[in-house]
Amino acid sequence: MKTFSFEKLLVWQKAKELTLEVYHITNNFPTEEKFGLTSQLRRASISVSSNIAEGSSRKTPKDQNRFYVIAYSSGIEILNQLIISEALGYLNEKKLKDSRKKLSEILAMLDALSKSLNL
Repeated sequence: MKTFSFEKLLVWQKAKELTLEVYHITNNFPTEEKFGLTSQLRRASISVSSNIAEGSSRKTPKDQNRFYVIAYSSGIEILNQLIISEALGYLNEKKLKDSRKKLSEILAMLDALSKSLNL
């Protein structure tokens, strides 16, 4: 089976891991959040890895960067939603810190990836 280039990117691998973590975290959210924070967090986390994958397939650095910027923005959206989730009592402080650390690493890697395109 062919391995695509995005699958080799450490930032994509870490984003995929974060998505799995977000799914586990949101499994414990109240059912009334199914169409609120649960859905928003899951969609934003999938957006990060999906935009990294799509960006890696683009032909020009400018086009690639556009998708990496979208992935970065989705990461910031995740952070905002995790902070709100913790404030609402859906997430404990330790889990927020752990997730925030992983997310910060992904965001730093996305920033470096964008800078490497020399735009």
